[in-house]
Amino acid sequence: MKTSSSQRHGLPVIHDRAAGIDIGSRFHVVAVPVDLAEESVQMFKAFTADLERMANWLVDLGITTVAMESTGVYWIPVYEILESHGLQVVLANARDARAVPGRKTDVNDAQWIQRLYACGLLRASFHPEREIAALRSYLRLRERHLDYAAAHIQHMQKALTHMNLQLQHVVTDITGATGMRILRAIVAGERDALALARMRDTRCKSSLEIIRSALVGNYQPEHIFALAQALAMYDAYQIQLERCD
Repeated sequence: MKTSSSQRHGLPVIHDRAAGIDIGSRFHVVAVPVDLAEESVQMFKAFTADLERMANWLVDLGITTVAMESTGVYWIPVYEILESHGLQVVLANARDARAVPGRKTDVNDAQWIQRLYACGLLRASFHPEREIAALRSYLRLRERHLDYAAAHIQHMQKALTHMNLQLQHVVTDITGATGMRILRAIVAGERDALALARMRDTRCKSSLEIIRSALVGNYQPEHIFALAQALAMYDAYQIQLERCD
């Protein structure tokens, strides 16, 4: 007859149908109570079919709740697949698991997570509902697009500086209405400073003459090419931002 975890370790078991998972990039190690399976520690590859097999194995054993550490982003598909199989999944902070004293060297991480969680010694990290988690993903993606677009604004400013065009000093924002009209005209081949200055928006604080003076420059083809490439990349990210919105 097997001895239960609570009897062996002298700790009260709060979650008697709990499993622990050590999350990895290529495989995951799962531990369940020793009285539920002959092989209480199993390894599953990170392929989706293996994650489904892991979930089915846990459900067949009568496991109702699973604890895992939030390791990078590798936990996300595991979390979602286990949850879709009706399991309650608890995401624990790795620092909590390591802060508990008394760990033995011959116990692997999955068994340690399972033991701590079964005894109520792991706190669940905040994990939002499915809809909120999806919204956060879209917002984070949108934020990255903004960062990438900002880098290409700097590339446009650098190309202008190489041509001694002082546009960024006479308009508030080169990606505003005036700045973008002028940049697109330059890329399209316009070189006449007065013609470019006349593209100023009526709300622009700088006068026509000041903008004209700022647009007398050294239009070298390699700098125009760099400006065109940066502008195209900036425009591409604007399209992605609209899709995110």
